[in-house]
Amino acid sequence: MSHEPFSYEELNVSVPGGELAVLRWPAADTGAPTVVALHGITANALAWGAVARQLGGRATLIAPDLRGRGASRTVQGPYGLARHADDVAELITALGLGPVRLAGHSMGAWVAALTAVRHPEVVERLLLVDGAVSFPLPPGVHEDEALAAVLGPALARLSMTFPDRSAYRAFWQRHPAFVGAWSAESDAYTQRDLIGTEPGLRSSCVLAAVQEDGRQVLLDAEAAAAVHLLPCPAELLWAERGLLDEPQGLYDAKRIELAGLDPAKVSAVLVPDTNHYSILAGRSGAAAVVGRLLANRSTGSAG
Repeated sequence: MSHEPFSYEELNVSVPGGELAVLRWPAADTGAPTVVALHGITANALAWGAVARQLGGRATLIAPDLRGRGASRTVQGPYGLARHADDVAELITALGLGPVRLAGHSMGAWVAALTAVRHPEVVERLLLVDGAVSFPLPPGVHEDEALAAVLGPALARLSMTFPDRSAYRAFWQRHPAFVGAWSAESDAYTQRDLIGTEPGLRSSCVLAAVQEDGRQVLLDAEAAAAVHLLPCPAELLWAERGLLDEPQGLYDAKRIELAGLDPAKVSAVLVPDTNHYSILAGRSGAAAVVGRLLANRSTGSAG
């Protein structure tokens, strides 16, 4: 197997305020299903690179850089989860895709659920990866404190500069979630985030976009309700460990029970020995994601 990232095409799709950059990994078979995949809050489309490799052409995978990130950083605001959901629906319609299998990781899971609720005609079924299930903030905890606690170094990275691409690579290779699990796809994903010129390279993420989207992940009532109002079947894959590979992940069995998900609509499955990043970027995590993307559901179409 090649160690180069699976090859993809680059497209642009017009949305209010500019053009979304979109990556497409085409299927080998014209009858294969189409998956649209949404990245996390400070990520970009190549966060799905490991999934693309393991799909190996068994589905067409389409992943946008959401507005304010990657090559879509110049798309103007307003930002927010509903705006992203509307962008996704416009993308699906513009590319003539029809109902798709929609997947989202982290913030992208909230966007995916919200897309299904706001635009049910474009979504066949959902795969939610370590996201989309909200919990109230504890009493006395301010939204900015919660955002900093959850995102941690991801937010700090947005104000940092790097002298060259090797320095940025080393920054990510030291990240607890990537130690011992670096890959060609991890490298391509993190390098896509860089803009500017040496020695002042920086993240492509627009801070205002990240702040607004993060507040809505924590507090927006429409986004929190979406997973409980889904018009299509959905699965939630959750990671055992957290953003910094800490033992407590975003979810655990008790938290999911307390969330009150309707098991007839949303099944929740632990992906063992994964953290918030490796559930998508790691070998076993990507395999679990691919398995669910390709699985048939009695209420969905064949794949």
